[in-house]
Amino acid sequence: MTKSRHNFNPIAKGKTPPPFSLRLSFEERAKLEEAANGVPLGAYIKAKLFEGDLPKVRRRGAKPLADHQALARVLAALGGSRLSQNLNQLARAVNTGTLPVHPETEEEIKQACQEVMAIRAELLRALGMDGGAP
Repeated sequence: MTKSRHNFNPIAKGKTPPPFSLRLSFEERAKLEEAANGVPLGAYIKAKLFEGDLPKVRRRGAKPLADHQALARVLAALGGSRLSQNLNQLARAVNTGTLPVHPETEEEIKQACQEVMAIRAELLRALGMDGGAP
């Protein structure tokens, strides 16, 4: 009963073969990563080696911020406000039916809405979007 040393284990039939390893210098790997341009290295090497199409790369956060100062202003405004606490208190008062509706209360709610819209516009501007009204 002689077997070739290249035969795979018959019990492991259908399983993928073990991965192939390749040692690269730091410079070689950096050059390869630059050429891959965000594509996983394994996929890039297989595409180049077997003349296949490169997969499309889905990049998260690849678009840089348009305005770091605008984002800082938004974060400062959010950090300095009690917006979440105030909204929670308003929601609780509405749900329990204890919200007094006076002209002063209505004006404060309108002012809060304007501040939220201003924060939204700054955030959209910082992210490079139009920042206009919804």
